[in-house]
Amino acid sequence: MKPKKQFKANLVTLSVLCAFSSFSSVADENEQAQVQKEIEEVVATASRLKGSASAVIEERKNQAFVADIMGAEQISRTGDSDAASALRRVTGLSLVNDKFIYVRGLGERYSSVRLNGASVPSPDLTRSVIPLDIFPSSIIESLSVQKAYSPNMPAAFGGGDVNIRTKSIPDDRVFKVDIGASYKDTNDDGYTYEGGSDDWLGSDDGTRAMPGTVRAALNRYVNGISDISIRNIRDIESKALGEDIGQDAAIALNKDLIKALPRDYGLQEESLNPDFGIKAVYGDRFDDVFGFGGSLGFLASVAYDNEWSNSQEFSAVLSAVDAAQSGDCSKQSFACYSAKNDKQTTKNNIKLNTSLNLGYKLDGHELTATYMKLRDTEDEASVAIYQEPSKSLSIDDGQVQRSHTTSFEERELDILQVRGQHNLTWSVLDGVGVDWHYTDSTATTEIPGELEITVRDEYQDGQYQRTFYNGSLGGNPYLYRFVDMEDQVENWGVNVNKVFYFDGSDIELSGGGYFIEKARDYRTDFFNYRFAQTQQVELAQSEDDALNIGSFFSNDNTVDNTDVELLFQEPTADDYLAAQMIDAYFGAFDYTINNNWRLSGGVRYEDFRQVALAFSRSAFDPALLEDKLSSEAIEQATVMEDDYFGSLSMTYSQDSYQVRFGYGNTVVRPDLRELTPVQYQDPLTDYRTLGNPYLESSYLDNFDTRVEFYLDNGDNYSIGAFYKDIDSPIEALLTESDGRFTLQFDNADNAVVYGIEAEWMTELSADMLGGAFFTSGNLTVSDSEVTILESQRGDLTNLKRRMTGHSKYVANVQLNYDSHNGNHQASVIYNVFGDRILAAGVNNFDDAYEQPINSLDLVYSYYPNFNSTITFKVKNLLGQDFEVEQNDVLIRQKEMPTEISLDFSYEF
Repeated sequence: MKPKKQFKANLVTLSVLCAFSSFSSVADENEQAQVQKEIEEVVATASRLKGSASAVIEERKNQAFVADIMGAEQISRTGDSDAASALRRVTGLSLVNDKFIYVRGLGERYSSVRLNGASVPSPDLTRSVIPLDIFPSSIIESLSVQKAYSPNMPAAFGGGDVNIRTKSIPDDRVFKVDIGASYKDTNDDGYTYEGGSDDWLGSDDGTRAMPGTVRAALNRYVNGISDISIRNIRDIESKALGEDIGQDAAIALNKDLIKALPRDYGLQEESLNPDFGIKAVYGDRFDDVFGFGGSLGFLASVAYDNEWSNSQEFSAVLSAVDAAQSGDCSKQSFACYSAKNDKQTTKNNIKLNTSLNLGYKLDGHELTATYMKLRDTEDEASVAIYQEPSKSLSIDDGQVQRSHTTSFEERELDILQVRGQHNLTWSVLDGVGVDWHYTDSTATTEIPGELEITVRDEYQDGQYQRTFYNGSLGGNPYLYRFVDMEDQVENWGVNVNKVFYFDGSDIELSGGGYFIEKARDYRTDFFNYRFAQTQQVELAQSEDDALNIGSFFSNDNTVDNTDVELLFQEPTADDYLAAQMIDAYFGAFDYTINNNWRLSGGVRYEDFRQVALAFSRSAFDPALLEDKLSSEAIEQATVMEDDYFGSLSMTYSQDSYQVRFGYGNTVVRPDLRELTPVQYQDPLTDYRTLGNPYLESSYLDNFDTRVEFYLDNGDNYSIGAFYKDIDSPIEALLTESDGRFTLQFDNADNAVVYGIEAEWMTELSADMLGGAFFTSGNLTVSDSEVTILESQRGDLTNLKRRMTGHSKYVANVQLNYDSHNGNHQASVIYNVFGDRILAAGVNNFDDAYEQPINSLDLVYSYYPNFNSTITFKVKNLLGQDFEVEQNDVLIRQKEMPTEISLDFSYEF
């Protein structure tokens, strides 16, 4: 065991030595023993993080364009479990909804995400940008965030480009297992319900799915559009039979459809299990497998996480612009609010990820094939109490609105990727490098069954009496939703380069093509119970029994004895098809003079075509689809753009510092969902949202400068500035009607974003408490302004304001400790972002600002022996909640947990 331990230790220290010094090979055993002794001395003084960071620092120094890179060891140090949480440590990046990254204060639409250089689809229903929490840290080799545009990247570039680079085949056999568990202080109790037998795998077994008999009924009972009402069933069946079947028979057929639907959604309040997860990685490399002298390798991984989250949530609507002046704006009163909603939500998140890499290397040629299946399922159960005194809905008025929601959303991403790198040595092609990739990926999102129940609670003298529903109340008391989306992307590209050497200079010329074909198919179906005007349903007589209203109609006799009708609620446009094609070609140069001056740049040409059509799959009458699928509608929904995009970067380098300047002109195109006039509920803002087919692309001029300092001891510092001028930025604008807000996208006139960034990693003490202390972190200070034309005002309060989602500052600070004996490693990690506009204010109300969250985490790792690691983490030590304020009054709040976790990993 001892020789293996020494060999592994050498790998760590070699990376340190590569960063700080050079050394020559030795010839005999005595010299090797001396080097081994010196290496062991270095182990006593160098830190793991500096050693692991040296490679990514070298890569950043060698980049022609401004970029930040985070390696796997740095991700491990912060204890982040996925790409999203890891990226919030990068300079100028902030995390939104634990899924999306804002780069330099620009919303997620201004950031592109690629996997090993390829575009992949998003399984998120509301955004084309892929949610980054779907990528587990166990498969990530490094994260590259390029903030200055280069012509070999897609022109859809705003704040930055995130390239997730996955682990490649190992140099030697590796077998590692990691198990962990965690506890959240908000998870003592939560809501659960009876699901399917495969829920623990993140897959519905058919329990919630739309029954085949219901789907057949939608195709049979048609009145221009699918219509399963009693009246239409009677009409269709009577025509088929040749005589009237009678009202009772039609009612029975309709109620058979109710009975076919899943109806056991009653909630229970119970203690939640601790979170747990397990990961395993196995790989190996074999030399001279085919007799040509090459090497063949593989790396397989599987990761499973079962996570619970329970939170108390509050949302409200202000009653007056000057509400804060009343002095009493507590959540319990209506002094400042016209309506408020108190909600408890429990979510069970299942992540099941598998990947397999195969690689072959031979004489400057490398082929890699990768397959990934990433599953991310969210099972939600919630109870909400809504009060609005103006509608006699309050405890004091004797009635409140009760809402129960159960939703199972299964998201899956399948990726097949083949990549090749070739250094040619054939005749005139000697010195030519070729790299290419082909990626075929499919994202699917399925909500096999969601049920939202909206009924009434009755109170007397402030005491709960019963839960009921009257047919005269109208609305959607029992509303089912079924959703199915498939997004397919085929992406391929090639890059060819060659370096030409001259006296005192060299130039690399490169060029290639990048091609994307994308197709999206989205379908949603709604069903609703409609009760007779005279029907009153007594659902519960106690608050405990009220939790079970989701199962009230699970008994067939209850359905038979209730005057209720099942209706299919289908607008003429709630489904959509969309397609996108991009053909791109680029040429670039990289010119270096005397190893000090470097000039890089090039031009990219993109031919962009896109169409998004909203319609209803349940519309059978051509007249109903004529305006949706007419040639005029198709022409209006089609975007065809082609343009040239250029970039230029200049770098001046010395051994200890670099100075960079960069410029690029780019474009941000409307999201497919933003273009489609289909209504949906945005989970980030909780507003009803509607797409706009008239959106135009936004064009950006990007300016960057940065100075980087690299010290001999491994410390490094950088400071930079950026400026972005955006023409016709896409902004989310609010309108108000009947007391309800609707968020719709539109092009503003123009916007600017500017700021400075600073980053550091420096040693504080090389010998304290038996180890070394050092600090790392970054700070971004910036501002923005968007100008909206008077013609676009609508109900908006401010025509000039900060851009939605922009924070004036983002800070990350780490205090790190590494023991000299290598057995202990610890980090205290602090992250904060400035307040940012969640939604623009309307009707003279100010903009709604998400408040800063001060996040403080602790990570400690213990290495009892060379093969084992024990990691203890505490996240959100300060326990600060998510809050949104408008006119200095709290309008939204969500409880954020403090999480304690323990992980154990063993490498065989």
